[in-house]
Amino acid sequence: MDALAVSPLAPHSARTLPFTAPALLAPMEGVTEPCFRDLVLSRNGPEHLGGTFTEFVRVHATAVPRSIVRRHLGPGRFPQPVGVQLMGNDLERLAQTARNAVAAGAPLVDLNFGCPAKGAIAGCAGSALLRDPSAVERVVRAVSGAVSVPVTAKIRAGYDDASRVEELARAAEQGGAAMLTIHCRTRAEAYCPEVDWTRIARAVSAVSIPVCGNGGVERPGDFERLRRETGAALAMVGRGALADPWIFSGRAVSRGEAARFLVEYADLMRERNQWPGGGVAARVKQLLRYWTAGGLVESEEHRLEWLREKDGEALLARLRTLAALP
Repeated sequence: MDALAVSPLAPHSARTLPFTAPALLAPMEGVTEPCFRDLVLSRNGPEHLGGTFTEFVRVHATAVPRSIVRRHLGPGRFPQPVGVQLMGNDLERLAQTARNAVAAGAPLVDLNFGCPAKGAIAGCAGSALLRDPSAVERVVRAVSGAVSVPVTAKIRAGYDDASRVEELARAAEQGGAAMLTIHCRTRAEAYCPEVDWTRIARAVSAVSIPVCGNGGVERPGDFERLRRETGAALAMVGRGALADPWIFSGRAVSRGEAARFLVEYADLMRERNQWPGGGVAARVKQLLRYWTAGGLVESEEHRLEWLREKDGEALLARLRTLAALP
């Protein structure tokens, strides 16, 4: 996979994207906290995986302090950048949180206009803002004007339909976004199996900033196929990386190596005091719902057997036994 050329971006700024390759790991609520991110980054070099983001940091009553943002960023030991994703609608608090994020070491700030959760909609944040492109522009402008690092925006193809995708893309660009990520499903479509990459191509045609396509990347070859078919500069994967954390490099792994990832995930969460008690096993099960790497899950019946295991320690013990395999 070719490296991402670094060049001037939005007409409002000479800021450049820090990604090391054009394949990115998507921000996912409840998933892309530092433990999972670090393990994925450790298994995919910067020539394959170009960067990633925190799960969204919600900004509502007050600006989020630097210490909380730093916790979301994690240790930061890898060459690939980890951007902070923010979600909210209060311009002043978002701008101050972005400043705090930069002070905490964030190399870029991403703005979430795609979360379809009911809580986000009720709070007029996430994909709720897709109903008003001018609101998208205002949010991007407030944050891009507050910091010196690149500010990017992640949208869905629309709220109820994709008829305004070009308008939404231009709103992000006019607000000063250095890159637009577009998830090709609408808010109404949530995470339905079908994807329509023509919506990504429409966004590419509407703006001059780099566009990152998201949705429908399930195997290594899909990164390049999405870019080729849509003209997007970058491609992003979410759930495909939960199924196979090696999707960026395309390396096939053994059952033992696949099990070791899950064991290390559990151990790292405990070491960092994340999800204490039974929460660790629940997080491992969250990955097992999607897992395809290494033939570890042999069938859907076998998957259900893993997921129905009520004893978390027994589940982890079984994984440790498999992790001892070559």
